[in-house]
Amino acid sequence: MASTWAAFAAAEPDLATTVEQRFGAYTHHVLATLRRDGSPRTSGIEVRFLGGELWLGMMPDSLKALDLRRDPRFALQGNPGEGTTMGGGDVRIGGRAVEVTDPAAKAAYGKEVEPPEPFHLFRTELTEVVRTYVEDETYLVTQVWKPGEPVRTLKRT
Repeated sequence: MASTWAAFAAAEPDLATTVEQRFGAYTHHVLATLRRDGSPRTSGIEVRFLGGELWLGMMPDSLKALDLRRDPRFALQGNPGEGTTMGGGDVRIGGRAVEVTDPAAKAAYGKEVEPPEPFHLFRTELTEVVRTYVEDETYLVTQVWKPGEPVRTLKRT
C-alpha cells in the first residue's frame, strides 16, 4: 500500500507540516536507491512539495535516475542541518518513485521549478514517513506513519 503526499498530509497534518518544514529548511538532502546488484547507493538531491505531491527531479541519465527506473524503491533523508540540535527532528520518507514522462506534467513542473533541461522527474508514492526527535532532553521519540494506519509514537529513555 502506498500514498500520495496529499493523502498523507490530510491524514496526519501536524506530522506532514513538520516533515515538510524540515525538508524546506535546507536545499540538499540524501536519497538512497538500489544499484543493479541490490546494494545501496546514496546521492544528494533537491526535493519539491508541489500540488499535493513530493517530487524528485534529477539530471538526465544520473545513476540515481537509472536506479529508480530499474527499481523504484527509495529512502529519503532530510538534511539534519548544522550541529547536533536538529530542530524539528530527523525526518525520513520511504516509498516508490514513479517516473513522469507526460510532456504536459513535466512542463508544468518545469514552469514552477525551472530545472536545467533536460531532466528526469519522479513523483513519489509513500510507504513510510518517520520523524525522530528528543523530548525534554530525556526521551527519544519516534513517530512512524504508514498508509492506512495512524501515527505510532514510540518513546524510550
